[in-house]
Amino acid sequence: MSTFKLETEKNEHPSGVHVVKLRGKLALETVNGFVTELRAEPAQRLVLDMSEVSFLDSAGMGSLVQIMVHRRNQQKPFALAALTPQAVAVMQVSGLVKLMPTFATVDEAATSLR
Repeated sequence: MSTFKLETEKNEHPSGVHVVKLRGKLALETVNGFVTELRAEPAQRLVLDMSEVSFLDSAGMGSLVQIMVHRRNQQKPFALAALTPQAVAVMQVSGLVKLMPTFATVDEAATSLR
């Protein structure tokens, strides 16, 4: 049985935007903790650095939608950055790439939220 693990690391971009770097699998086995943590995130502007997400499934996409809607309701901007090729493919197939603000780099995402 494979281990599903997702770690988060919080940093502040030089622009003042908060960045949460995700490491591991954003999947059914990890989404509950992820959603709980990110819904409680008080940062006004937030970028999720997805560069080290090794696997994204439909439950992971659903968690990203939950976070986006939660933050939108609080008028707190949110963006995804540095999606892996696998994550880009999943987002494109689902159509979410058109709904969520996604950027090639953390710097581009942080600049868009200033």
